[in-house]
Amino acid sequence: MARPANDRIIGVLLVGLALLGLLWVRCVWLQLVAAGRYSALAAAQHRSTEVLRARRGTLYDRAGRPLAMGVGVPSVFANARAVEAKRDVARQLADMIGRDAHAIEERLEKDKGFVWVARHVEPAVAPSIRMLSDVGVGLMEEPKRLYPHGRLGSHLIGFVDIDQYGLEGLELAFNGVLQGQDGWRSTLRDAKGNVLIGPWTIETRPMDGYDVVLTIDSVVQEVAEETLEWGVKKYHAKGGSIIVMEPATGAILALANAPSYDPNAPAVAPAEARRNRAVTDLFEPGSIFKIVTASALLEEKKVTPDEQVFCEDGSYHTVARHVLHDHRPHGLLSFHDVIKFSSNIGTAKAAQRLKPDELYRYIQAFGFGRRTGIDVPGEVSGLVHPPARWSKLSPFIVPIGQEIAVTPIQLAVMTAVVANGGNRMRPYLMERVQTPDGRVIRSHAPMSPTHVISPETAAILQEILTSVVESGTGQLASVQGLAVAGKTGTAQKLEPDGRYSHARFVASFVGFGPVPDPTPSRVAEGDPRPVAGSAALRHGERAWGDPRFVIVVCMDEPHPLYFGGVVSTPMFKRVVEGLMGYWELDRGGRSQTMAQLQ
Repeated sequence: MARPANDRIIGVLLVGLALLGLLWVRCVWLQLVAAGRYSALAAAQHRSTEVLRARRGTLYDRAGRPLAMGVGVPSVFANARAVEAKRDVARQLADMIGRDAHAIEERLEKDKGFVWVARHVEPAVAPSIRMLSDVGVGLMEEPKRLYPHGRLGSHLIGFVDIDQYGLEGLELAFNGVLQGQDGWRSTLRDAKGNVLIGPWTIETRPMDGYDVVLTIDSVVQEVAEETLEWGVKKYHAKGGSIIVMEPATGAILALANAPSYDPNAPAVAPAEARRNRAVTDLFEPGSIFKIVTASALLEEKKVTPDEQVFCEDGSYHTVARHVLHDHRPHGLLSFHDVIKFSSNIGTAKAAQRLKPDELYRYIQAFGFGRRTGIDVPGEVSGLVHPPARWSKLSPFIVPIGQEIAVTPIQLAVMTAVVANGGNRMRPYLMERVQTPDGRVIRSHAPMSPTHVISPETAAILQEILTSVVESGTGQLASVQGLAVAGKTGTAQKLEPDGRYSHARFVASFVGFGPVPDPTPSRVAEGDPRPVAGSAALRHGERAWGDPRFVIVVCMDEPHPLYFGGVVSTPMFKRVVEGLMGYWELDRGGRSQTMAQLQ
């Protein structure tokens, strides 16, 4: 009986020795062969690399008021591997932050040491979330874009995504300047996911983005937006745009669109509300385009302001049984009054003295058919056909603003040519780029202006357009005590079948001011009355008779009133009157500062 017992003992010992041998081989393999792999795996479980977000630069208006800025907000993360009761934790988090518990649980089920649970949560919930730190949940401060004035300038400013990348507007146009360069930090985390700072931490600091100072004036922008909102409601319009620009420089002081949206919550805004109509919407300009036709005729000396034009008593047969009509019948009118009363017939007849190539050259010189170059995304070039594609009817209707499509910003550039004495300026929005402490990195570099018409022609047009407001089609734009000039326009929209609509219109007005006194000899003779149009902006004196602003008002499908001289002119007046005090223009047309000095 002893022999079998000994055999069993020996067998057990041999099995034990074999197991020890296998264990020894396994240890040797782990230490010598797989050590690197498992060390790396352990390090990966405890070491994490996180992005250190660069500070996104601030967008300021010209007076230093912030229009878009960064603020720190809490975001919730978790070490998914360390969270044990995932469903319970998910429910607690859902109650705290108002998110879907199932979606949170799905994130916690991931085999990762770091997962986002919810980004950009309300700061008020932070204390409650910190109570979950023992179960692998933590908080991290992240930058969030804040637009402190809400809807103000939203179509210009645009917005960013959750990672602070510009998606629309100037946030997109200047993204490379504003964004900066992110850094990173590689460090260790404990079992709960908490960061352990020590000599094992490797870090590259972020490079913050630059700030951008814009030409926009928040006060002017607010007046423009309030006026546009008032006009859309009063005239039952589908939408509209208002632009305020400095004619001498091209600086945009305000650019407003309706409908509008809040860039703090762009996801809830329909695409229609986010559209920057001032640079994307095309329409036939109608009678406003007579400024270009008159410029060409006067500059080429094809007509004089006093020359008489017979306006056919309101009905004029052109070609192919096409008939031009005037809103009111006229007989003989001076060319000055043809523009003053906006006679389609008088303008079309006078334009026959221009060769198509001549008119086309001026259309191009005023900037139509090409992008203006304004530094905001989405601008379209408009539509201008070369004379080779003109029909026999084109020479009669192109001069009155048909068969051509333009944008509101192009109308602002056109109007500025007349206001500044004959030069086309590129509109711009960026005044300078600077560091957070104010060191200037780059300033706006004005481009050489494009000469379009002579100062003499511009002066004649200024006088004609002043009469439009004083006693022509633009009388509702008149501002008491301040000489302004402008031109009305009413354009039929096209129906899907290509025919002109009799129910859908675009009502427009372009204006500028103050304007020079048409009789400056009064000053030389010692007349003490102020010269109409002498003006100064708030931040510096300007020469008398130097127009300081161009304003464009375009209203899309107003009804039942739809004429530019009825709808858009009161809106122009409302903007000017709303800014006279801010610009320190008294009712005599001079600056208050000048009045005080004298």
